[in-house]
Amino acid sequence: MDTILKINSVINSIVWGPFMLCVLLGVGVFYTIKLRFFQVTHFRLWWDKTFLSLFRKTDKQKGKGLSPFQAMSTALAGAIGTGNIVGVAGAITFGGAGAVFWMWVAAFFGMGTVYAENVLGMKYREKHGEGYVGGPMYYIRKGLRCKWGAAVFALFCTLSAFGMGNMTQANSISGALETGFGISPVLCGILMTAVIGLIVFGGIDRIASLNEKLVPVMALLFFTASLIVIGANVTRIPYAFAKILAGAFDMKGAAGGFMGYGMARAVKYGISRGVFSNEAGLGTSPIVYSASEGDDPAVQGMWGIFQVFVDTIIMCTLMALCIICSGLDESGIEGITLSTAAFEGVLGYPGKIFVSVSIVLFAFGTLVSWCYYGEKSFEYLSGGRFTGIYRIIYTACVYFGSVMSLNAVWEISDTLNGLMAIPNLAALILLQSKVEERNLSG
Repeated sequence: MDTILKINSVINSIVWGPFMLCVLLGVGVFYTIKLRFFQVTHFRLWWDKTFLSLFRKTDKQKGKGLSPFQAMSTALAGAIGTGNIVGVAGAITFGGAGAVFWMWVAAFFGMGTVYAENVLGMKYREKHGEGYVGGPMYYIRKGLRCKWGAAVFALFCTLSAFGMGNMTQANSISGALETGFGISPVLCGILMTAVIGLIVFGGIDRIASLNEKLVPVMALLFFTASLIVIGANVTRIPYAFAKILAGAFDMKGAAGGFMGYGMARAVKYGISRGVFSNEAGLGTSPIVYSASEGDDPAVQGMWGIFQVFVDTIIMCTLMALCIICSGLDESGIEGITLSTAAFEGVLGYPGKIFVSVSIVLFAFGTLVSWCYYGEKSFEYLSGGRFTGIYRIIYTACVYFGSVMSLNAVWEISDTLNGLMAIPNLAALILLQSKVEERNLSG
């Protein structure tokens, strides 16, 4: 195992190293320029086509498929996870307050990336039975005519689903329930395995139906509690933003070259945690958006923009302000303890319970959504066979994830996530001509 972890460490340093982070950011910059800063110049359009459309009555389209909101909720549930609580705390701990600014940068350009992913997912999706399937494996195979590249993405996505999407999330849930409510990991594992089994064997319809109810509830709860904590420290909001901006361009302690050590760390942890949180560039969101009943690639791309906006610009910013406004960002506390302390300092013991409940809800949504990502990838590799076996194994992994120590699984899963991005980013670069500006007419 030590040898495996050493090899994994080397690979991880490459796939999440400076070069890959530059590529991830660079693809977003490219599409942002190509689409003429669409996320800003057409803000009213994509806001109208996404959030505001929820308040208008529309006739359900013919055929079987997810509504755009169900697709977005499932993708958002997969993205909103422990990264929004623990990831933000980690970014601030290791990269300083300035890391938050670079999370914003990653999200801003990530909107361009996820728009392109979803447009390609819709263009190259296929009709299977009464529904549609799509994702990077399809636009790599059909757009680039590269079967092995598509298979590589599908393999890494399937393995990531068992690790980062399943066992690590189940572990976070059991840890939160044990800390907040004293529930043993074994009991938690048994209960969760039963619940997840009921959901995943219902297929995408049951997953999407759950997520369209779960996502608004957990987002509203987190939004409300965060505003209470920030409101208790309202006079420190200008200080928090000033500290974020100052830290983002901190030139102190220069370690050679033009960039200061503080800024280098802020960039590294801000961008990496930002990508970990919103998953732009990893290729997961087009898998579920391609199953939508909608037929306009541009509109599906806009839902992807909305997803990143909510995940990082809103949710991660709220968590960051809770920490910095509370004055705990330089306390030496790390990880989940730092996030808990920010809420507990204002809300008392209920704050601790709130963080535990938030982790359970966020991780649960991720666990359910990643089942679909992995299932579609596994189906691609197996030619549509053995879906039942996949669901059985996925459900069983929930129990093992709940009761095991998963340090090695976390590390290997993080590497697999990065490896997923490589064939997807290559496809985004090579298929850029298929993401036409005329799609932006809405």
